[in-house]
Amino acid sequence: MPETLLRRIDDKREDLVELTRALVRVPTVNPPGEAYRPCCELLGARLAARGFEVRYLRAEGTPGDSDRFPRWNVVARREGSRPGPCVHLNGHIDVVEAGEGWTVDPWAGEVREGKLYGRGTCDMKGGIAAAVVAAETLLEVEPDLPGVIEISGTADEESGGYGGVAWLARRGFFSKPRVDHVIIPEPLNVDRVCIGHRGVWWAEVTTHGRIAHGSMPFLGDCAVRHMGAFLQALEDELWPKLARRRTAMPVVPEAARASTLNVNAIHGGQPLGEGLPSPCVPDSCRIVLDRRFLIEERLEEVKGEIRAILERLARERPGFRWSLRDLFEVEPVLIDPDLPVPRTVARAIRTVLGTEPAFVCSPGTYDQKHVARIGGLRDCVAYGPGILDLAHQPDEFVGIEDLVAATKVLALSIRALLRREPAAA
Repeated sequence: MPETLLRRIDDKREDLVELTRALVRVPTVNPPGEAYRPCCELLGARLAARGFEVRYLRAEGTPGDSDRFPRWNVVARREGSRPGPCVHLNGHIDVVEAGEGWTVDPWAGEVREGKLYGRGTCDMKGGIAAAVVAAETLLEVEPDLPGVIEISGTADEESGGYGGVAWLARRGFFSKPRVDHVIIPEPLNVDRVCIGHRGVWWAEVTTHGRIAHGSMPFLGDCAVRHMGAFLQALEDELWPKLARRRTAMPVVPEAARASTLNVNAIHGGQPLGEGLPSPCVPDSCRIVLDRRFLIEERLEEVKGEIRAILERLARERPGFRWSLRDLFEVEPVLIDPDLPVPRTVARAIRTVLGTEPAFVCSPGTYDQKHVARIGGLRDCVAYGPGILDLAHQPDEFVGIEDLVAATKVLALSIRALLRREPAAA
């Protein structure tokens, strides 16, 4: 039977490509969170036609949700012929902005030389299409399987997942007894199984000054200069220290096995409009820090390193005043690779690709964090088509061969989990 299943997926190559293209052509850009409902309906209509019960769920009141940009999610469920476990395949429908530097239309889904181009092909509409076609094909070949297959398309992963998986998890959608196993087809490369991720802390640091006329800056206190002193301290003290820290987690790429810090944004003084700004000394300057930390580090110590620099500058630098606001924080996640899902997916990779899979961790967080911490379900991995390094890049693409291979791996994995087949080491 698995041979028939794999051959049938080969026959669905064009359908797989066309579904991915259709999803890419719905520009679900987040922020602000556009076109979520049409994308959910595209998936829901297809799955309803295949016998799934479909629900559209709006995460009202979550960050970013509004009547203009409602946070819609779709959850489709197909009950089997007899009792058994539930396998849930979850993919986020939102994508980041296209940005500059594209040589193809980011929303067209152009196929060229075995690659499918477009924003979201890799991260992660190709993965959603693979999950859908895997489940559909499996049910065509073996309609009497036990258990339950669920597929969800969820909002806002790119901005934390609070209007998507987190909201659903708080309502029991990712907890036992409803769900037993979860696969998230994120693009971690087709021969790798992702079993966790580093931690993240986003924070806004503001330095405060005093406004004055720009021709007499000595009468004011420049908040931008104070921020410059803080950034210089990061350069001299913290960045070198972080580069020396290493984790035992199998984080990819290799450089991400160190702690990292990125300045996501900076703004000081008056915003630049159509004309020239008025001549003023800026009385505030804000930056957003994106700190990725290791499982060996404690979150409070991570925060304490930033506070220590700010407190020292306040003692040493005349007029230095600051404030710090937490924006977002997630602890690292690392699951046991001997749990059923990672072992089963690894076995399927061996079968389809004939290669030994690698167990890896993601440099950034993804919705596994909500499944594990809110849903309390540890048997969850990321596995899908796409090259991790292409996510959020111009000319993003997914290789069609990888798309087909990942669909086969997902189909074999769903089948084995529903049948409770033991996964070999």
